[in-house]
Amino acid sequence: MGIFDKIREGLQKTRDKVARSIESVFHRRDSRFYQEIEEILISADVGPVVSKEIVAELQAWEKGNPGATSEESLAHLEESLTKIFPQPSSWERSSSRPGPLVILLVGVNGVGKTTTAGKLASRFKEEGKSVILGAADTFRAAAIEQLLKWGERLDVPVVHQKPGADPASVAFDTVRASRARGIDVAIIDTAGRLQNKQNLMSELKKIGSIIGREAPDSPVEVLLVLDATIGQNALSQLDEFIKIAPVSGLILTKLDGTSRGGVVMALARRHPVPVRFIGVGEKADDLLPFDPETFVRSILRTV
Repeated sequence: MGIFDKIREGLQKTRDKVARSIESVFHRRDSRFYQEIEEILISADVGPVVSKEIVAELQAWEKGNPGATSEESLAHLEESLTKIFPQPSSWERSSSRPGPLVILLVGVNGVGKTTTAGKLASRFKEEGKSVILGAADTFRAAAIEQLLKWGERLDVPVVHQKPGADPASVAFDTVRASRARGIDVAIIDTAGRLQNKQNLMSELKKIGSIIGREAPDSPVEVLLVLDATIGQNALSQLDEFIKIAPVSGLILTKLDGTSRGGVVMALARRHPVPVRFIGVGEKADDLLPFDPETFVRSILRTV
C-alpha cells in the first residue's frame, strides 16, 4: 500500500464525515452553500474562526471568478486549506557533521509519546539509520518497560535508569552514548506532567542545556505529541507547551480513531509549527510523514 492510500485509509472516519458532505454541497449548490461548507469544516474540528476565514476567502475567490466550475472551486478550497500549514525545514544532516540528530518527545501523559518513540525508531531503522532510545520519562516505570520492549523488538539500545531517576541524567547518557557509538539518531522520551508546569519547564530546560553542551553540532528537534481524538483541547496543550519548550514540530497520534481530523488545520493556524508525523494506526509503520497536500486531499475527496 502506497503512502497516499495509507493516509486515506487512516483518515477514513474524517473523510466519511467531510468528503461526502463537501461533495454533496458542491453538487447541490443551493442558497446555503457557504454556510454548509463552514458547518462541515467546524464539525471536523477545523475550528469556527479558521472555517469562517476559509469560507470567506472561497466566496471572494468565486466572486472574482464568476465562470469557475464546481471542480475549480473545490480545487481552490483544497489549495486554501493546504496553505494553512507551514512548511517544515529539513532535519537531514550532512554526513560531515559529527553529531547525531537528537529528537526530544514532549507532551502530556496518555498521548502516546512512548509508542511514538518506538515507531520513530522503527521508521529511522527502515531508512538505514542507526538509532538509540532514551527513557527519560523516569516517573513512570511502565514507560521505561515499554521503551525497553521497543528496543528489544527493533534491536536498538535503550538508555535507562531506575524509576524516579533524574530525567536529565538519562538524556545526558543517551546523547553521550550516541556520540561515542557514532549513532545517527537519538530519540529521548520525556515525562508529561503538565499540571506542574514549573517543574516540567525546569526539567526540559535542563535537558535542553545538556543536549546543547554534549552535542553542540547536532540538529535538535523538540516534537510535541498530541492526541487527535481530544479535538480542540489539543489547542490548549499546544499553547501551554509553546510557553515552556522550544517546540519545533508536532506529531498527531490516533487520527484513525477520530472523525474530527480537521483539528490538524486548527493547530497549524494557531501556531506556525510544522506537523512532522501523523499516527494512523497501531502498527510500527502507521506513523507517517506529514504532507499537507496529501492530508487535505485525503479528507476533502472521496476518490
